[in-house]
Amino acid sequence: MTEYVHGYSERETQRLFDQAASVRELLHHDTRYDAGARVLEAGCGVGAQTVTLAKNSPDAHFVSIDIAEDSLAEAAELVARERLANVEFRRADVYDLPFDEASFDHVFVCYLLEHVPDPDGALTALARVLKPGGTMTVIEGDHGSCRWHPETDAARRAWQCLIDVQAALGGDSLIGRRLYPLLAGAGLTDVRVSPRMVYGDHSRPAVVDAFWARTIIPMVHGVHDRAIEMGLIDAETWTRGVRELHLPIDRTDGTFTYTFFNAVGVKG
Repeated sequence: MTEYVHGYSERETQRLFDQAASVRELLHHDTRYDAGARVLEAGCGVGAQTVTLAKNSPDAHFVSIDIAEDSLAEAAELVARERLANVEFRRADVYDLPFDEASFDHVFVCYLLEHVPDPDGALTALARVLKPGGTMTVIEGDHGSCRWHPETDAARRAWQCLIDVQAALGGDSLIGRRLYPLLAGAGLTDVRVSPRMVYGDHSRPAVVDAFWARTIIPMVHGVHDRAIEMGLIDAETWTRGVRELHLPIDRTDGTFTYTFFNAVGVKG
């Protein structure tokens, strides 16, 4: 895995939970698993998606993996607080999974591929442990889809720093648009991709707060040091750009859109 572009701070943990809450229904309304199904969640992080999966499919059994021990510990604490008994956690590398071939009825992946250096290899490894006829669900964002009003040059440059820093670390924040060829390339069939757009304006204050104020802007803040060190932007433009990213919040005519992609494929 590449270096995690957003870091592992308490602020980042909270951002993950805010993001998960703001798009929970949008991304998960059609993700359900049958009773008795064994589901691998790859890259569970701090459990922000795990809790929703486990609650939505209480009679399925989830094996949630991540490479970061601290994140797994936080996820386990969260699941315990929520009194969920259908999740187990294991530390594992997605490229070297400690499971037999065809071990799982389904695989679920969310916000993982954008951070790994070889998404094709990750999906091939995950497909190996999936049973024939089982499904793989992959959800990823696409930072290139993010637009807002009023949009300024400085704000756009600050946002572009997030994309460029992640690319420099070996990730791809534009990967949502690539899910169809990636899943098909891993040998999955009947691949279906569903774009899921978040839209916010001042008639939707909860969305503006949870998604723009507490998800989008903190992501940009998180790459400040690297962006300056890499010479992607000067300090003055950065400060102005981040300030102007608040315009969709501060102005009554402010709006924004962002598109996630939900892809499902079947193992033949």
